[in-house]
Amino acid sequence: VCVAAGDDGSSDGVGDGNAHVDFPASSPNVLACGGTRLNANGTQFLSEVVWNEPNEGATGGGISDEFPLPDYQETAGVPPSSNSNKNVGRGVPDVAADADPATGYAVRVDGADTVIGGTSAVAPLWSGLVACLNQGLGKPVGFLNPTLYGLTAQSGVFRDVTSGNNGAYSAGPGWDACSGLGVADGTKLLKALSS
Repeated sequence: VCVAAGDDGSSDGVGDGNAHVDFPASSPNVLACGGTRLNANGTQFLSEVVWNEPNEGATGGGISDEFPLPDYQETAGVPPSSNSNKNVGRGVPDVAADADPATGYAVRVDGADTVIGGTSAVAPLWSGLVACLNQGLGKPVGFLNPTLYGLTAQSGVFRDVTSGNNGAYSAGPGWDACSGLGVADGTKLLKALSS
């Protein structure tokens, strides 16, 4: 199950000054999908940063106070919460893709063309990728999180997003509470799952 990490940054829209993760993305039993801003020229990739546009939205992400750190994240380097309790719980998101409405997805709604974004666009994008993986493998991938976290950085499956922030958390090398493991290359992911 692929779930949006939220579009209100690390506060998740709560005005108490603390960081909050969105539920159900914080459940350890789902693939939490965060957001980036993709800069490209046609098909040429230029850069990718954490989605955070003032007054427009920002990717959700952070550390859960409700769910403990799942086994599959034990070696991911999930940091303590930015809140005063410094809890080390379920880290959100797991993965990311383009979510900025300014660089988002061209769709047609009621006969009119528009561009949309948000992590609610990333979750179905990942669901589509999972369907393609299932087809390519000839069987369901099942619960993907342990497998994704088991892939090494050297596999080249993920493009690591290391720039930007969602408020309380900043992107950096490896897993982070803005873009998770990063943005997947579907072809490389299928190859890794096939081996």
